[in-house]
Amino acid sequence: MVSPMNIIISGGGTGGHLYPALAIGDEISVRYPQANIHYVGSTFGIEKEVLPVKNVNHSLLPIRGFQRSLNLESMGKNLLLPGRLISSIGIIKSLFDSIQPDLVIGTGGYACALPLREATRNGIPTLIQEQNSYPGLTTRWFANKADKVCIAFEEAQSYIKKKCILAGNPVRKEIRFGNKDMGLSQFEFSPDKKTLFLFGGSQGSLALNQAMDRMIQSFSISNTQVIWQTGKSHYTNYRHHENELCKVRPFIDDMANAYAASDLVLSRSGAITCSELTVCGKPSILIPFPAAAADHQTKNAEALAEHGAATLIAENDLIPEHTANLIQNMLDQEIQLKEMADASLKLGKPNATSEIVNHAMELILS
Repeated sequence: MVSPMNIIISGGGTGGHLYPALAIGDEISVRYPQANIHYVGSTFGIEKEVLPVKNVNHSLLPIRGFQRSLNLESMGKNLLLPGRLISSIGIIKSLFDSIQPDLVIGTGGYACALPLREATRNGIPTLIQEQNSYPGLTTRWFANKADKVCIAFEEAQSYIKKKCILAGNPVRKEIRFGNKDMGLSQFEFSPDKKTLFLFGGSQGSLALNQAMDRMIQSFSISNTQVIWQTGKSHYTNYRHHENELCKVRPFIDDMANAYAASDLVLSRSGAITCSELTVCGKPSILIPFPAAAADHQTKNAEALAEHGAATLIAENDLIPEHTANLIQNMLDQEIQLKEMADASLKLGKPNATSEIVNHAMELILS
């Protein structure tokens, strides 16, 4: 092993960029305990809360993405961009001088653009890990200059000139080892009834919650069990639906057993959610978040739907009565559910984190 091994892992803004960065860093640390890993994120992203709690070496840049909304607040924020950019470039240059990184890994988001830029300008090996089927702006900017680009969806290759590595998304190792009996027991559910799992990401989804609010009575009539993750900010509005057949939770820590307990999942189609669904082999109904950058959640959902692993419903078409009927019909079709589950599992990349780290280490150990 090269010693010392100094690695910068940059990415954030959202959990979809941050958690793959942390998964990659954790895998490197397990293999090479002596490695010095330094995370780079933004003072405006979720990493501001997460990285200090994890007690890892990190730097936060005073940079945020360009605000596309046409209002005074957004225009004011955009006027501050040049100053923040200059300040962030200075922080990165100082960081590189002090750390002398052997490798820079970028997992997306505006905070990872500057470390990738500095690395490519100084001949330092770089690897980009792209989560979505439609690559983010930072990936599209730097893919051709990076030494390696790992993608999670084969569809992403058509947007990138450089030959990519189809590796999948880093997901939590334990996610695919849930136990159905334990999951059903945790929610006090019967193994003789079908179970639907609804969640809209860690923060919850207002649109999905409002739809379930109107559908839940029909599921009670059909004796369908429902696991409903509302998100913390929405929980008080929907907790009154809690009963023997419906378990309402603000947040679910044990996602592995929640997935295992479910026969069908209704969710958004963020990249990590899609990767977890396929690693667990879950049939799903996906409702893409329409305001996602470049509509990438729709492209993620289409990638699963085209392989028969999911059904896609646009948020504008999310009519509760029709969706409830669709869900019930799917739960009643054992053969269809099994075919969707098999198709989902075929798309899964359970060893993605390990494979990505293999490729990253080749850049400095070969």
